Amino acid sequence: MTEKIKEADQAIERAEAAEAKNKKLDQLLLEKDQEITSLNHKLSVVDEQLEKAELSLQEAKRENMDNIGSKTTSEGLQRKIQLLEEELDAAEKNAKDTVEKLRQVDVKAEHFERQVQRLEQEREVWEKKYEEAQEKYSKSQKELDELVQTMEGL
Repeated sequence: MTEKIKEADQAIERAEAAEAKNKKLDQLLLEKDQEITSLNHKLSVVDEQLEKAELSLQEAKRENMDNIGSKTTSEGLQRKIQLLEEELDAAEKNAKDTVEKLRQVDVKAEHFERQVQRLEQEREVWEKKYEEAQEKYSKSQKELDELVQTMEGL
């Protein structure tokens, strides 16, 4: 009988451990969701910067075409174009890096979601085992009480 109590206690401990692990994974999933949101925001900011850089580059090229007659102006515009192209390259690289990080975070989030599902299933199994152990314990307690009453009647 004490063995059944030990089994029930162990089942309770395992269920509590599974619930704690589930909570921890839920928190981690929430953090990853927040990180995804943050990366999406960064991506939109980088996209805006890229659009601005492209517009500036187009404007600089137009200005360059308008001012071909002046060598000094042309050299200045060439330098401006070069700087804008460098800025555009940096913005594109930043956008690619952000997209890659977002993809990695998404993969991790999917992994954690699968882990949470697995743990929830495991928790359900342990809860069922716990309930069965409780039932057996109650049944055994009832039998013991009946035995005690029978023995007292003797």
